[in-house]
Amino acid sequence: MIDLERVNAYISQVEDSETITFKPVSKKLKVGLDLGTAYIIIVVLDEKNNPIACEKQAASVLRDGVVVDYVGALRIVKELKGKLEKRLECELKNCAIAMPAGTESSTKTHKYIAEGAGFEVVNILDEPTAANSIYQIKDGAVVDIGGGTTGLAIFKDGNVIRIEDEPTGGTHLSLVLAGNYHIPFSEAEKIKQDYSKHVEILPIVKAVVEKMACIINKYIDKQQTDTIYLCGGTCCLTGIEQIIEKETGVPTIKPKNPFLVTPTGIAMNCKI
Repeated sequence: MIDLERVNAYISQVEDSETITFKPVSKKLKVGLDLGTAYIIIVVLDEKNNPIACEKQAASVLRDGVVVDYVGALRIVKELKGKLEKRLECELKNCAIAMPAGTESSTKTHKYIAEGAGFEVVNILDEPTAANSIYQIKDGAVVDIGGGTTGLAIFKDGNVIRIEDEPTGGTHLSLVLAGNYHIPFSEAEKIKQDYSKHVEILPIVKAVVEKMACIINKYIDKQQTDTIYLCGGTCCLTGIEQIIEKETGVPTIKPKNPFLVTPTGIAMNCKI
């Protein structure tokens, strides 16, 4: 089991670093670049993994982990990098990136975007494994539900024994909401991100969440997996963990802010 209190306190600091620039213990900084379907995020940590600064921007330049607007993605990464460098008063040189499992063919494109923005990519990993840098579990399944995909990594004795990913994520929830309310996709995204609407929309998107649970069921061995640990922006949906636990029959845990877990884990794996 993870120390959820520790995880929540740490991610809360990362969240604070969006508006507060913290002082690092040295000039050595670790950077994680997360090119997501719904958001692009850059997290900066110091060499002791203390949160220093974070910038994010909503974007629709990727689909299911694959870049569909190279120029748009590059522009956003450059802007976020520039904002952080202004805040930190120094150049950010190295970064780590992560890919949804199964999208390795797009790794070069992700790397080209990072390099085009002025980074040297020093590490590339899969998203659920990056998230486990925060969770630090030895056994269980880390499930990263992002905007485009549901990815999972199964751990045994601290080692990854299986990585899988399928194209169902937050975008699909928004499409269902747009159809149900007869509104544009952009408006559906806003409703989905409004916590006060979650009780209302959960029954509407329940079938999509159940499909995510089916993806998890497809790959986990319930004899060996005693807990499912959620992360990713889509997991911010209130009550999602309860549906997944009911459908899988496996205890399911998520932190208070699952959105920042993976990008922070990516930053932890930046080699300096």
